[in-house]
Amino acid sequence: MDVLDEYTGHTDPGGAAIRRDLDALTITKVSVGPMDNNAYLLVCKATNEALLVDAANEPDRIADLVGSGDDRPELRHIVTTHRHFDHWQALGAVAGMFQTRQIAHPIDAPELPIPTDVLVEHGDTVRFGEIELEVIHLRGHTPGSIALLYRGGDRPHLFTGDSLFPGGVGKTPGPEEFTQLIDDVERRIFDRLGDETWFYPGHGDDSTLGEQRGSLPEWRDRGW
Repeated sequence: MDVLDEYTGHTDPGGAAIRRDLDALTITKVSVGPMDNNAYLLVCKATNEALLVDAANEPDRIADLVGSGDDRPELRHIVTTHRHFDHWQALGAVAGMFQTRQIAHPIDAPELPIPTDVLVEHGDTVRFGEIELEVIHLRGHTPGSIALLYRGGDRPHLFTGDSLFPGGVGKTPGPEEFTQLIDDVERRIFDRLGDETWFYPGHGDDSTLGEQRGSLPEWRDRGW
């Protein structure tokens, strides 16, 4: 698989992956499957240990992303951001290839196709190598949706699954769930993190909180 080192936040289905090189961490994004799902490979530069966010589809392409040489990262962990099928269709295959530990929120974990090894709640920490990710529970898209926050030296980096996109929060089953999600996104993300925070959604392009913050009242008013 081609991996481009110019990170723009945009990937095309079936196209090249893109890699962002931070001081302690690399983030590689690839679009997989017919629904333009994003999978993110995070690699600790100090230890070469890796974590995958959402084994969404196309297990062979994800394996190709990890690589096959002696210097390939050691993929030990897969976090599933939520229980919707398009985010875990490659989970069983990738877990089998790399013998990973599966991580998810306890509410959504029973809906996943293979057992979850580590259950995480709001405020927990996921560690791999020398990297720490904070778990943020964002209720509404599904009851157990989570985001992952990396407080990088340059800026915070936030992996939001389907709870936050450029242009709005994720789809919800009804108005009660929408209110819960917009409340959680506002209080647990926008109220805590600065405009420079870069976020990586489950589909489509990235954005920053600063680019989206002014639209929060509009999102709440429109109700979806």
